Parts: sequence; structure tokens; C-alpha cells
Amino acid sequence: MTMKQPISILLCALGGEGGSVLADWLVAVARHSDHPAQATSVPGVAQRTGATTYYLEIHPEPASKLGGRRPVLGLNPLPGRLDALVSSELLETARQIGLGMVSNERTRVISHNGRALTTAEKMVMGDGRRDGEQLMQLVASHSLAHHVLDMATLTRQAGTVVSAVMLGCIAASDLLPFARAAYHAVLAGDSASARASREGFDLGFEAITRQREQARYLDALLATPPAPAAPALTAELAAAFPADVHEVLALGHARLIDYQGTAYARLYLQRLQAVLVAERAGPSHAPSEHPITREAARWLALWMAFDDIIRVADLKGRASRMARVRQEAKAGERDLLKVYDHFKPGIPEIAALLPTALARPLLRWDRQRVARGQNPWAFPIKVATHSFTGLAMLRLLAAQRFARPWGSRDADEQARIGQWLDALVLATQRSPALGLEVARCGQLVKGYGSTHDRSRQNLQHILVHGLSGDADAQEQAQTIARWRQAALQDEAGQALDQALVQHGAPARPVPEKPILWMKNPRTGRA
Repeated sequence: MTMKQPISILLCALGGEGGSVLADWLVAVARHSDHPAQATSVPGVAQRTGATTYYLEIHPEPASKLGGRRPVLGLNPLPGRLDALVSSELLETARQIGLGMVSNERTRVISHNGRALTTAEKMVMGDGRRDGEQLMQLVASHSLAHHVLDMATLTRQAGTVVSAVMLGCIAASDLLPFARAAYHAVLAGDSASARASREGFDLGFEAITRQREQARYLDALLATPPAPAAPALTAELAAAFPADVHEVLALGHARLIDYQGTAYARLYLQRLQAVLVAERAGPSHAPSEHPITREAARWLALWMAFDDIIRVADLKGRASRMARVRQEAKAGERDLLKVYDHFKPGIPEIAALLPTALARPLLRWDRQRVARGQNPWAFPIKVATHSFTGLAMLRLLAAQRFARPWGSRDADEQARIGQWLDALVLATQRSPALGLEVARCGQLVKGYGSTHDRSRQNLQHILVHGLSGDADAQEQAQTIARWRQAALQDEAGQALDQALVQHGAPARPVPEKPILWMKNPRTGRA
């Protein structure tokens, strides 16, 4: 009697997504159907959404047909020998492919098309996200068959965890010789969680069934969730700006109305109009293309909507945010959900709301404290956002946006924005290539607190030294592009300093820091 090879499955999930529950369900379904099965796990940093993998082997024949023999099932996956790779995250799917676990002659891949950004991706000063389309193409070229779908949406619809949807996807793929009823028997129960699990299973099952029936795996692979529709522009605004700028302009205009009101959004349009006039008057301008204005519209809107304590309070106190938190916590209508937000405002945050004449002495006092070896002054606050008093505190602080234009922070930001736009207009008048690079430098301004301050200093240093001298405009554009790319490589700015020196410009000035003398604990002397 020749025994068939077991079906090998590798499950990949993130911590908290129920990967171990999914493995237990599959083993229970197999044993319910009288098939020998075994599962082992290699957990990751589960409490911090780290990767967790579970390996299963299920014999394709029931135990009753084995003549008393018991199959020997493996504990670890072998490269190229998997029958199925099932993953809840696209980059984790690609990682397992990179480890050689899958084969385009044998392995079926079932994966969520969404991403949970890694720490390395978040640390990049620019856009550090992996190219999702390349990851999907990698899946397609290294699998016998593949199903890539939006599991997150199905999970939210069912009000369950993604493991239930993954179970339905596995059941519908015809990988395992089990009837749909066997899965429902394992998920049986009258509790709310059991009903939600069955609903998630059914949604995953139906989604894969539709893909199989339509036989359009590649279309499903490359499909991405539709982006939210851009706000509509008024006829007056649409006529004032070219069509290739409308999409970014609509988003930026809506963002600034939400941030500070219509008058502030009108200032955004006035500034952008100056850039448009300079681009149209510049040399070798193509009437149908306005890349400088489009790039400026994007980064100008983000900079003008800079984060401050008023903005943070506004976002945290919105009803939509509380609804999102309740959904993520899976709280029912009658469940009591407590949400605490932690703030630690310091002197810079307080001074930002005061006029410049009052802010300067306050900031000077804080700098003197630091120079004496003391910590910067800060006031930790724990706000119970779910309570009336906590929410009222956030709403009251958010309502202070009317006073933002009189604050020292706003005055400083608007002055620096004006310097960048002045440099942009002058550069555009000289050369479209140079103007485009100066517009792209708006990407450098980002972050909050000290990160935001450093990013503005980097921008100013690049503009001062990149636009000075008698160099050709094309050469200056190339130099600024190299400096901008270097500035986005690391937050500390080491790559930027190296690039500056290589092109004959001085490195950024080293910020002053006090030298603190510590006492020897044994002698008591400094």
C-alpha cells in the first residue's frame, strides 16, 4: 500500500489576528472529517503585531482508509514543498516567497492585498513604502495559483478577526478535501463571536468562489481598493487653474478649509496662483502641463496645515475618531469603552499660541533651564476622552483655532513658507527644471516638534546654498535634487551633510548643546 503525501500549509499572520486560532480550526476540521493532522507554530512578537507563522500537515485520506497505518507528519516547512501559503499581509507573503518557501509548480498563495507598514518603512524621511504592485507581481510569478483580495473589508463587514475570513478562503480554494459543512460544524455556537466567525468564513468563501468562477486571477491581483473621491472644485476654481492641477488642488483646498477656514484656504489659492503665473511665463512652458504648480499645491497644503496642539485636540475630539476606535475595539452599542489620551505639552507648545512678544521670553527662559542642566519644562496630562469633561477639554482647545493666526508659531511658519515660495517663483522664472526641484523640496518639511524644526532648517540650508552662485540653472537643479534625496535618507542628516560637502557647500551648522558635568557618586566631585 502506497501512502500519499500530506498537504502542507504555512499560515502567516500578525500578532493579535488569531493565527493560532486559525491553525486550531483547521486541525479541528481535519479531525472532524477523520483526517490525520498536525500543527506547529513559530510565534513572533505577537503583542507588537510581529509576524507569527503556523505550519500544518493534513493527510489527504481519512484514517479509516489507511488500514491501521498512521502517517508521519512533519514539524517544519521545507522550501519549495508547500501546497499552500496563506497570509494576512502582503509583505509577509513576499518575505516567505523570498525565503524560497513557495514554488510556481506546486504552491497556491492566498493573501490579503493590504499592508502593515514596517518600522523600516516608517523611519524613512520620504516615502519609504514598498511598491505594492511589485509585491503582487512577485506573488503571481512564484505561485501555481493565487488569490489576492481585500480581507480587511470582509473582516470589518463580519465584525470578526481576519482568521475567520482566511479560513473561508482556504475552504473555497479546493485545497482540502473537506465539505463546507465540516467547517461550519467547527465554528458552531450561539455566541456573538461564533456568529461573527461564521459570517467572516462565509464572506471569505464567497469571495474566493467568485474569483474561481470568473477565472480572472490577474485582474483580482492587481486590483486595489478605490481611492476616496477628491472633493469637487467650484466652477470658479476649476476655471482659474489648469485641469492637471485640479485633483491635488481640491484635496489641498478642502484640507485647509477644515484646518483654519475659508479665508486661510483663500490664502492657499493666492499663493498657488503666483506659482502658476510664474510657470506659465517661464521658458519652454508646455500649455497642457503644469508640474511645478501641481507639486507646489501638494506640499504647500501640507505645510500650511502644520500640526500644533490645537490640531491634535481637534482630531482627537472628533466623533469620527471615537467611532473608529470603537470599531477597532469591536465595542457593541451597549459596551462602555474608555479612551485615555496622553499629552505632554512643553514651553514650545504653549509659546506657539502666544504672540511673538510674549513667546520669546518664555522660550528664552526654557533654554536657560536646559543650559543649566535641567530638563525642558513639560506638563503631562491624561485626558479621559470618553468623559464629558475630557471631551469638553479637547473641544475647548480645538476651538482656539481662531487665535492661531496671532500666535508666534503661525507667524514663523508663514514667514518660512513665504521664503520658500519666493525662491520657487524666482527659480521657475530661470528654468522649469530648477523650479520643479525647488517645489519638490517642500517634501522636506514634515514631522512634529524637533523633527519639524530640523526639516525646515534643512530646507533653508539647501535653498540658500543651492540657489547661490553663478552656476547654470540645470546644474543647480541637479545639485538640489541630490541634496533633497540625501536629506530624505536619514533623520539625523548625515547623508545630507556628506552630499553638501561633496558639492562644495558647507555642512549644516552643529546645534549648540550644553556640556553637563556629572558628580562622581563616590567622591561627590564633578
